[in-house]
Amino acid sequence: MEPPYYNKTVEETFEEAQTSPSGLTSVEARRRLVIYGPNTLEKGTIINPFYVFLHQFMDPLIYILIIAAGVTTFLRDWIDTGLIIAVIIINAIIGFSQEIKAEQAVSALKTLTAPRARVIRNGHVEEVSGEELVPGDIVLLASGTRVPADLRLIESIHLEVDESTITGESLPVKKDTAALSVKGVAIGDIHNMAFMGTLVTSGRGQGIVVATGTKTQLGSISVEVARVKKTATPLQDRLSHLSSRIGIAILGLSIVAVALGIIIGERLIDMLLTGIALAVGAIPEGLPVVVTITLAIGVKRMADKNAIIRRLPAVETLGSTTVIASDKTGTMTRNEMTVVRAYAGGRHYRVSGVGYSPDGEILAEDKDDANKALEMCLRAGLLANESDLEFDEDKKEYFPRGDPTEVGLIVSAMKGGLGEGQERVRYVELDELPFESERMYMASLHKDPAGEGNIAFIKGAPDRILGMCDRAMSDEGEEVEVDKGQVYSIVDSMGAEGLRVLAMAYKKFPPHITGIEPEMLADGAVFLGLQGMYDPPREEVYEAIRQAKMSGIRVIMVTGDHKATALTIARKLGISGDDAALTGQELDAMTDDELYEAVGRVSVFSRVSPLHKLRIVQQLIRRGEVVAVTGDGVNDTPALKAAHIGVAMGKSGTDAAKETAEMIITDDNFASIFAAVKEGRVVFANIRKVVLFLLSSGFGQVIFILATLAMRLPLPLLPSQIIWMNLVTNGLQDVAMAFEPPEKGIEYQKPRPRGEPIISRLMAEKLVVIGVVLALGTLAIYTWELERGVSIDKARTAALTTLVLYQLFNVFNARSETRSAFTMNPLSNPFLFFSIVASIIAQGAAIYWEPLQFMFRTTPLEVADWLVIIPVAMTVILVVEAEKAIRRLASRS
Repeated sequence: MEPPYYNKTVEETFEEAQTSPSGLTSVEARRRLVIYGPNTLEKGTIINPFYVFLHQFMDPLIYILIIAAGVTTFLRDWIDTGLIIAVIIINAIIGFSQEIKAEQAVSALKTLTAPRARVIRNGHVEEVSGEELVPGDIVLLASGTRVPADLRLIESIHLEVDESTITGESLPVKKDTAALSVKGVAIGDIHNMAFMGTLVTSGRGQGIVVATGTKTQLGSISVEVARVKKTATPLQDRLSHLSSRIGIAILGLSIVAVALGIIIGERLIDMLLTGIALAVGAIPEGLPVVVTITLAIGVKRMADKNAIIRRLPAVETLGSTTVIASDKTGTMTRNEMTVVRAYAGGRHYRVSGVGYSPDGEILAEDKDDANKALEMCLRAGLLANESDLEFDEDKKEYFPRGDPTEVGLIVSAMKGGLGEGQERVRYVELDELPFESERMYMASLHKDPAGEGNIAFIKGAPDRILGMCDRAMSDEGEEVEVDKGQVYSIVDSMGAEGLRVLAMAYKKFPPHITGIEPEMLADGAVFLGLQGMYDPPREEVYEAIRQAKMSGIRVIMVTGDHKATALTIARKLGISGDDAALTGQELDAMTDDELYEAVGRVSVFSRVSPLHKLRIVQQLIRRGEVVAVTGDGVNDTPALKAAHIGVAMGKSGTDAAKETAEMIITDDNFASIFAAVKEGRVVFANIRKVVLFLLSSGFGQVIFILATLAMRLPLPLLPSQIIWMNLVTNGLQDVAMAFEPPEKGIEYQKPRPRGEPIISRLMAEKLVVIGVVLALGTLAIYTWELERGVSIDKARTAALTTLVLYQLFNVFNARSETRSAFTMNPLSNPFLFFSIVASIIAQGAAIYWEPLQFMFRTTPLEVADWLVIIPVAMTVILVVEAEKAIRRLASRS
């Protein structure tokens, strides 16, 4: 098997790609374009709006309503037909408007491909369309250009590339042309290649195209995004299952009701209409609409807390999330390199403050007096520097220009009392050796303000700097012998803490030396000290992770950074308390079954590729977890799509990540995710309240009608009365319950098991109790009226009014599964309270207003009737309050 291109030398790459420094000929480029195809990404599936609209009718409850509409049309019952069709259409429009916004992830990926590219063809430079690039083309790179294909670099002059879109890491990667000797290297460690979609931040270079289109690293991501099937959310699963069961049950009961009516002598056409009305009344046809409204309210509440929801089911999914797999850089950390440790003059220091603000101090770990070596160490970091730190007067904040590592050194110097502007004025720069990966250091030559000649400040990799030094500066400013063994030990200690360590040194030259070359710095330098830095965690993330743990949510770090750095941040944040971590190379060697076991115990994954992250998510889902994945780069998109819910960062996130994700955190704050989790739980709780209210009321209606038919009593409710009752009691109340405020402590409840149905065992028991109470109480009123010898219309009016009041009182029961209705402020949800008042007024109009009396065949009720009906209807509150009290006592014992 041929080694990958990064293991080949430049000469071997030319030979393998069958090209030369003068590039391909136009004829050969066209021939290869036919063979390899255009340099474009996976297009994915085209969404058909017509199919999306038809999909809204694919629900068992909707099937029943469509059948009912057909029957009422056949029977020429136009009012009932219009009502049923209106419900169906409203539900379809709301669902369609949500789904039509979907799958645009691959389109966002395509924006990362370069529209034009500069290549060498026919021996000279040409500009061609990025789609026309073929393997073997020689591409020219310059600062600010986007890499148009995967390239094996053949020339690198101070070339740095921002690979955050691929690896997720913010620091630019310094590129070279040397072949790597190790196989199976993580993308972030391949320094001799440039990948499609990444951005050249500085320098220039040339590279041979070795992969185009879907064969590139970015292309493989686009293929995965297009092919990964979106996991159905727990809410979708539960609603589908519930709808099927409700639909079957209601159809069966309606058929039984029609059969019983015919047996006792009712007309077939009357019983058919009654069966349809019973189905319409019992079916919670408003449930899809109310669920959508409840989710939309959750969306609004989340938006107020910096979480933008792109797809409504994601609201509830957050509430049942059991695992959050999160990137590190920019998500859990500030994405601002910060010096936290320093060593100079034989003394150790801690540096306070985080980020690019110079607010902070350099604190000695022993005696706190002057240290000239520390001052010079900070000065070297400040002056041997190609970046800047600027202050925005309007925003009153600092912002970096250049490499984050170099900006971190400027900030530490300012914390040590050095002013950037003053130092650059005092130490006039004469020459500079920019950083190159082959040298592993940079240096700048300055006039010495002491008038003793010129001085070169040097910074770079500790082993490289120490190789130049034969002396060190003491804290008193004297040159002493350097203890390299001790320095290496300190470097290892800082590295074990996950810090990136840089060493500083200086070398003096006579006044006539105004330029420097690498050979001039090979020896004779004076070691000044070390600075250790890292990207610090966001302060608010500590509390967010603590609360997530209290809520039963496990947080996993999945990052492209090095293992030591990842473990350091994970331990600081409380994600991991041990050294358990897996690298991308270790994942490559694991089977899916081995990874399945590992994801159950390991919480830190480092140096991972996009496909590693996808595998991790897939195995978590396989374990039965409800998985949320956070990310901001193109590298995150396959995992974002495969997870139950993808969470993209709004500020630092790429378009691809945002389009793939269900939720976008606008402030890039991990803590905002927990606020969204709380709202997700509130949403599901409110959906359950609506389901309990609708089904218990419908169940009571069905039992009541079946009981009267079984007792061979006259039909207790006419079809029009059933539909009216459904409108009055369910028209506003179920929607109003979507506005219920959160119950105290809901965010600290454990996540619901994925297989738990919407109707829990407690809800099912309560549903039966409420339904039986409604049925028995209404049956008692109906038989009492008949025994008094009143007309059938008045008996039906009394039964109708009793059921209406029962259901309105039942609203207060449904506001909480465990809390007493008497302890809840009725005005905490004003919409619900006033909807109940409106329903009472509407029922009064149906009883006493002649046009409605004629339409629904009702008659006025007397005071004596009300004195019986109201106490009977209130029994539903008393019975449920007793049931709640018994359960509270049982839970305490």
